[in-house]
Amino acid sequence: MQPTLTSPLELRRAALHWLAECDAARKAAGVRQLAQDWSTGKIELDSHSELQTELPVPGRPEKPELVAPRLVKRRSMVTPEGRAILIHALTHIEFNAINLALDAIWRFPGMPPAYYADWLRVADEEALHYSLLAGHLRVLGYSYGDFPAHSSLWEMADKTRSDILARIALVPRTMEARGLDVVPAIRDKLAQAGDREAAEIMDIILRDEIGHVAIGNRWYAYLCEQRGLEPVAAYAQLAGAYAAPVMRGPFNVEARRAAGFGEAELSALGS
Repeated sequence: MQPTLTSPLELRRAALHWLAECDAARKAAGVRQLAQDWSTGKIELDSHSELQTELPVPGRPEKPELVAPRLVKRRSMVTPEGRAILIHALTHIEFNAINLALDAIWRFPGMPPAYYADWLRVADEEALHYSLLAGHLRVLGYSYGDFPAHSSLWEMADKTRSDILARIALVPRTMEARGLDVVPAIRDKLAQAGDREAAEIMDIILRDEIGHVAIGNRWYAYLCEQRGLEPVAAYAQLAGAYAAPVMRGPFNVEARRAAGFGEAELSALGS
């Protein structure tokens, strides 16, 4: 299988290569191989090139069918199919999360090398999450693509494609941070339904997502400092300008604090 996972030997070009990949399993495997190659020094970094692509990004498989969020089936735990619908929705979120991390690498030049290494780590862990969930979905008798899904995460990424500050503020620190609030309840429901394996996967996801949101917070603080902006005020302005979803409680304050949100931001969330 190894020869089929070859990609450019420069990190940002390789990220673009795997972002454009349409096969979800190949994308996940390719990203994991890229992270391994980076860790062993096989991959170089050109942080300054302005990259372009004529390929549609992100690459997606023909299924799942993408629909409006209101048209996605409800995720009841009562039946095995209902549990599979929930696992499918989570699998789709993690597939999108791989794409978001890869896009953060290739799209924005001129950042410190640590920025690109951080988002490669995120992409690698999201690929692991995707693979775990897709594998569990197969155990339940289904495959990724069997149910409709929506693409709200990528829609915000598309809206913020021209401004790295907006991207970091509104994707990892807003859309993805929402996972910190909802994952524990999902985990508990899966456990109550007797799906111990799925609950254990959710434990892994919550642990890693705290780190991912922390990476978003770190680079948001860096960018605000570079631009001479006050972070809380800048966030409010960006959220309004890009019509970010209004965050509604309850919030996982402990996880958000662990991910680097300051007390001023936590207070601004309300309850």
